[in-house]
Amino acid sequence: MKQYRIETHLHTKHTSKCGWLDAAALAEGYVQAGYAAVAVTDHYNRDTFDRLHTGSVSPEEVAAVFLDGFRRMEEECARRGLRVYKGAELRFDECCNDYLLYNYPDELLARPEEVFHMGIAAFAPLAREAGALIVQAHPYRKKCTPAIACYLDGVEVCNRNPRHENNNERAEEYAALQGLLRTGGSDCHRQEDIGQGGILARTLPEDGAELVRLLRSGAYTVIGAE
Repeated sequence: MKQYRIETHLHTKHTSKCGWLDAAALAEGYVQAGYAAVAVTDHYNRDTFDRLHTGSVSPEEVAAVFLDGFRRMEEECARRGLRVYKGAELRFDECCNDYLLYNYPDELLARPEEVFHMGIAAFAPLAREAGALIVQAHPYRKKCTPAIACYLDGVEVCNRNPRHENNNERAEEYAALQGLLRTGGSDCHRQEDIGQGGILARTLPEDGAELVRLLRSGAYTVIGAE
């Protein structure tokens, strides 16, 4: 039976300060790598918003500026028959942990200062009420620690970024111990990162809501952790 390759963790140069690739390069790279869909998880942190200069704009404009990379990916992926899902990688002021967020309404992230000050404990119930899913990225990377499990839906157990010590085996252990969902991703920033990770599924989600349902179901394989 056919399986679809889905990227769950990538960054564009349009939004993420550390991203090297534009939407066209990413979309073409993932098509060539045999992927059917990608989730755009640009960094939502202070470095990003310092770079984007959104301090004096309205909440509606903040959302539009932050989602520039995602919107460009929508256009480039549509040209190539690749599905794209809206995501984000959040970091709060409380620590260096990063959290992948899927299927959220734009207004949830429209006021960055409020979000940064919340922390994961205050943010998690708001995200869940809005229908979003929260996955902690690379929880055992340097300066990161696993969050209290009740604030998470899942853990990225197989981060394939080659420039970090991700300690994926420890993330796998934490997910199993706490009964959390397991995901994996390329954590793509550069050309050589394209297509290194993600998930394999027998169904291809139509949109972000279906992606969340797939992740909640566990009916997929994490690439690199088979």
